[in-house]
Amino acid sequence: MRENLVALQSILAKEITRYFRIWVQTLLPPAITMTLYFVIFGNLIGSRVGQMGDRTYMEFITPGIIMMSVITNSYSNVVSSFFSAKFQRHIEELLVAPVPNIYILLGYIGGGVSRGLITGLIVTIVSSFFVDLQIHNYFVVFVVILLTSTLFALGGLVNAVYAKKFDDISIVPTFILTPLTYLGGVFYSITLLPEFWQNVSMANPILYMVNAFRYGFWGISDINLGVAFGIIGVFIVSMFSFALYLLNTGKGLKS
Repeated sequence: MRENLVALQSILAKEITRYFRIWVQTLLPPAITMTLYFVIFGNLIGSRVGQMGDRTYMEFITPGIIMMSVITNSYSNVVSSFFSAKFQRHIEELLVAPVPNIYILLGYIGGGVSRGLITGLIVTIVSSFFVDLQIHNYFVVFVVILLTSTLFALGGLVNAVYAKKFDDISIVPTFILTPLTYLGGVFYSITLLPEFWQNVSMANPILYMVNAFRYGFWGISDINLGVAFGIIGVFIVSMFSFALYLLNTGKGLKS
């Protein structure tokens, strides 16, 4: 047990050291990108949109923008790190080591989650210069951001397992993750959509994360909070089980 915990700590320390060493590429860009979102969508467009319910447009989009940075960074940290380990062939040494695969999985997830939380904190600090943040429920905010970063860290690992070349790790973010994020209620309330498109939006898991996070900030949501937590929980259990299955079978990892 002690040896397994040492292995977990080592993987986690390696992951954290990795993105802090290149912080200009990993931690600084989210702050700059999200500042542009606030300036363009918040100041310029928001002044024309007006109110979204009882909130200004900039206040309305703030939780979604923070969530975007958490999703992107949790995912990209694991997919790039794990695929690099696979590409350089030293993941095989880790898999044959006397360490249960669940600890390897937890180590990589922990790295992705930590980066997601740090970038989320950075973007939250940036957003405080644009809006007066008044968090409605700290527990909901923390739990949602933790669960969301966990889910997308798992997604990054699954993508890395199936990727054959570096180009493959950008396919999912480009063609799946980005569209789902932009259509996940970050910049609008789904109540503005026709009934048909509201029903279609319900199939987007990011919608539940964004709205649960928005409830934590402002106490408003288009989605029932219990349903949102249920959906997120189901996805995490499914992705965790699948990722552990891939590690246990060595699919896409052993040559």
